[in-house]
Amino acid sequence: MRRIVLGVTGSIAAYKAAELVRLFVKNGDEVHVIMTCAACEFVKPLTFQTLSRNPVQVDQFAAPVSWKPEHISLAECADIVVVSPATANTIAKMRYGIADNLLTATLLATRAPIVIAPAMNDGMWESPVTQDNIEALRSRGVRIIDPANGELACGSTGKGRMMESIDIFNEINSFDFN
Repeated sequence: MRRIVLGVTGSIAAYKAAELVRLFVKNGDEVHVIMTCAACEFVKPLTFQTLSRNPVQVDQFAAPVSWKPEHISLAECADIVVVSPATANTIAKMRYGIADNLLTATLLATRAPIVIAPAMNDGMWESPVTQDNIEALRSRGVRIIDPANGELACGSTGKGRMMESIDIFNEINSFDFN
């Protein structure tokens, strides 16, 4: 059994993260979900709480479940931290160590392997800034599950569509984290 902390960020692809939770739980993994406030605009925490069978964390300043602050508790308990979907905003924050919400603070504090599955408009994905951020994260050992080509929520077609949940699940299971 793995302890997976799943970060869900503010993208229309957030609905795919619900299926990813279901796949992890079916696999016998223990899943703890952290949502950004923007993610809550797309999918409600109750969805992830029901599927994960664990409380969902959103507010960095909510009273912690134990005496430890949540970002430290979650960072330390994780065997893997997965961010799916990972927006350009969160990717940039990860690169520069900006810890201004519960998810980014947890990412900064964890020693567990980190995997991200980006999701964004093709122009955002292809932006030199985003590509620099991705390369910087790769150089630090963050595993990137590149987005797919396809129809995007904005109506255009291109690279930026988050991979399907089953593909993300299978890719994570293929990684050697040792």
